[in-house]
Amino acid sequence: MKKQVLFGLAAGLALMAGVSAASAQSAADGEKVFRACKACHSLEAGKKGVGPSLHGLIGRQSGTVEGFAYSPAMKNANLTWNDENLAKYLADPKGFIAGNKMAFAGIKKEDDLKNLIAYLNEAAK
Repeated sequence: MKKQVLFGLAAGLALMAGVSAASAQSAADGEKVFRACKACHSLEAGKKGVGPSLHGLIGRQSGTVEGFAYSPAMKNANLTWNDENLAKYLADPKGFIAGNKMAFAGIKKEDDLKNLIAYLNEAAK
């Protein structure tokens, strides 16, 4: 009985805080989402492909990887890549930065988006 009460209390506190086991970010799951990104992006410093290297992405200004030919829209976006801006961009690249040249429709599943950002925070250092 005590275990049930404690579990119920913990679950209630988690719900009040807006947290559930299902909504927690998982970098491991984000790595799976990143597989689609690998077609164009590398996490290796200086290794560009169709898209720029994502090494050092977190905290970097948009459009600033040396040697990559960014669109004027990305060069002039004047964004710092943080969790909030990445979430908006990765959900709808063309809607968030109109005129950028990333040919990707966006990540529509919120859990996939959160997990990818968790992964990038670890892997793109």
